[in-house]
Amino acid sequence: MGLILPRLYVIADAEVLRRRGMALRAFALELRAGGVGLVQWRDKGGSPQEVLAGAAVLREVFERETPHDSDGGAVEIMGHPVRLIMNDRADLAALAGFGGVHVGQGDLSPEDARRVVGQDMWVGVSTHTEEQVRVAELSRADYVAVGPVFATGTKLDAEPVIGLEGVRRARALTTKPIVAIGGITRENARSVVDSGADSVAVISGLLVEGETVAKVVGDFLRILG
Repeated sequence: MGLILPRLYVIADAEVLRRRGMALRAFALELRAGGVGLVQWRDKGGSPQEVLAGAAVLREVFERETPHDSDGGAVEIMGHPVRLIMNDRADLAALAGFGGVHVGQGDLSPEDARRVVGQDMWVGVSTHTEEQVRVAELSRADYVAVGPVFATGTKLDAEPVIGLEGVRRARALTTKPIVAIGGITRENARSVVDSGADSVAVISGLLVEGETVAKVVGDFLRILG
């Protein structure tokens, strides 16, 4: 049986949280309360020490109920498995005891990342073009991220928007699970899954003024089914 991803793929982005004035620990506690199953830690500007410090915060929050890891680096929250993914750095993923690593086009290849993290950890790869999806399909990546689906302000150097049609094309090009990313909100999330994505990655869409992160997470989980 192939990899089954949770419908909601949360990205805890250090820069986004700083801009919004939200501490990583507070954000993680809200995610935990909302019942997320998959969280990627992304700190592109941090030193290795800072990245690992943030990783330790996430592990502490998500391991609070049970101190022992389950197989493959997922931690259990009241019987609910939560997998932590490291952005970019396979070496730091291994050091942090995370359950996987996500690499971009300018990072290690999925094959090299796999050599670093071993067989039990997940390896994901970002793609932005049909050719990149084709290459990812033949790689040792466990899942393929595609996007940006919609316009996003999270990344200043974002690739061109692929739209829902880009998600549909990617679905036709790979048998691997697809994570769609870029400008995804409660209003458009269902259309992304209906276009062929197995999971949607959300960053700033969880930070809505006047609403708790846990409440927004709950909304996403209900919408995505």
